[in-house]
Amino acid sequence: MELEPDEIKAIITRMKRANGHLASVIRMMEEGSDCESVLTQLAAVNKALSRAGYAIVATGLQQCLTANDDDLDGVDVKKMEKLFLALA
Repeated sequence: MELEPDEIKAIITRMKRANGHLASVIRMMEEGSDCESVLTQLAAVNKALSRAGYAIVATGLQQCLTANDDDLDGVDVKKMEKLFLALA
C-alpha cells in the first residue's frame, strides 16, 4: 500500500502540528511545569498522533477497496486488522 502525497497532505500537516506540541511538552518539563499541565498537553499530542494513524489506515483501506473494484478477495484482511490493532 503506497500513499499518494496529495491524499496525505492533511495528515502530514496534523503530524507536524503534533510534533510542535510535543516539543512544547518537552520544554514544559524542562522548565518544571506542573504535572497536570504536562499530562494534559501530552494527552493532546497522543490523541493527535492516534488520529493521524487512523487517517493513514483509513486512506490505505479506501485505496485497497477502490483498487479491487469492491472485490474483497484481493484485500489482505489480516494485514489491515494488524494495522488497526497497532494503533489500539
